[in-house]
Amino acid sequence: MTDIDPRLAKLPPAAGLQTADPSLNDQMIDPVNPISGVPLKVTPLKITPPDAPKRLIVSMALAQFGAYLTIMTPVVVTLSIRVAQIAPDDKASALSAVLSVGALLALIGNPFFGAMSDRTRSRFGRRRPWLIGGMIAGLIGLTIVATGSTIPVLTFGWAVTQLGVNATLATLTALLPDQVPAHQRGRVGGILGLMTSIAILAGTALAAVLSGHTFSMFMVPAIAGTLTVLLLVSILKDRPAVAGQHEKYDFREFLRTFYVNPRRHPDFSWNLLSRFLIWMGLASVTTYQSYLLIDRFGYTTDNVATAVLIATLITTAGMVAGSTIGGWLSDRSGNRKPYVLAAGLVIAVSLLVIAVSHNFGLFLVAALIFGVGEGLYLAVDLALATEVLPNPDDAAKDMGVLNIANALPQSLVPILAAPILAIGSGGENYGALFLAGAIVAIVGSLLVRMVRGAR
Repeated sequence: MTDIDPRLAKLPPAAGLQTADPSLNDQMIDPVNPISGVPLKVTPLKITPPDAPKRLIVSMALAQFGAYLTIMTPVVVTLSIRVAQIAPDDKASALSAVLSVGALLALIGNPFFGAMSDRTRSRFGRRRPWLIGGMIAGLIGLTIVATGSTIPVLTFGWAVTQLGVNATLATLTALLPDQVPAHQRGRVGGILGLMTSIAILAGTALAAVLSGHTFSMFMVPAIAGTLTVLLLVSILKDRPAVAGQHEKYDFREFLRTFYVNPRRHPDFSWNLLSRFLIWMGLASVTTYQSYLLIDRFGYTTDNVATAVLIATLITTAGMVAGSTIGGWLSDRSGNRKPYVLAAGLVIAVSLLVIAVSHNFGLFLVAALIFGVGEGLYLAVDLALATEVLPNPDDAAKDMGVLNIANALPQSLVPILAAPILAIGSGGENYGALFLAGAIVAIVGSLLVRMVRGAR
């Protein structure tokens, strides 16, 4: 038997192998040729995790559709109709009050329930209880909204709805980093973003079909949403939180939930601010398009749902194109920021067209442009957000903080809109409102360039 050349004993570990201690991996030297002593080029191993199961992606998409069907149908159509029925002479300020209180509680509830989900050690897992519990609370809240006959009762019911459904949404958002590998998140994020638009379309269609049946306009979307979340809960492979993995949740920790240190996590902070400003632009349309159609184009509370449905169909067509193409290109290139930047600029252009539109045809052109921008944004920004999370173990809490950027505009836009609408035209200066929305959307899209930890 031939002896082994003793020079082979000096070989370092094989190329691409890693030690159990990650801190030592950077110290590993490149292998050398045992005869010449010349260093050999090492190509590190890249292990791609398997794709998420298709049935999980489908069920996540359906649950996303259902949750947004429940919460966005009132925001876009039915709540404004209900408020106008109860307070026709003061509908804009009354709607502002109802939406503001609900959005404030959504602002608090989203990261709070996300943090609770991260820490839940139930035998049913840490996500399932909040997914279904939130939808049940939302169902109860919308029952109050549908049967209430005063603005204070509507406000209370909407507050319960926002708290409940946002508990579900915070948990749903956490499933993207939980369950989907990074290389797949652009496409899945595009699907989830598209579900938001389809939910708005379906909710608008339901409102038009059920027009005149107040109870059904609120309850049919809520029941459908609850069923889709139940489907996800039935197939989700969930696990309870590990004891001791998180700090004890007390009031101090609750307050810390709403703060992210910009020095320690600058990318997350810049993305949060960019997201907030772009959603301010988006919210100016979703909140006030019904009143724009009533005040500028002569629609009434009896037929405005049909006009909103037509506009939403056009918007959805744009969103399908924007989210599908944007998500695919983003995953293929590995770049996120250029698409977020482009999306914000497209949204701004659509808002400028709405600002100057004085016929329904031009408004529909703007709706198409708006849909392309929104679809592109929803597809890519969610994937970008998962790449800059401060702590993957607190995914639900951190994604809940990001969702503040979605919820807060629902509160701020009605508050800021009232004085803007009153500029020079007795409360109907929609041109100034949408011009302001375009400006903040442009600023938000430019700020994404400050995110350094993602491309």
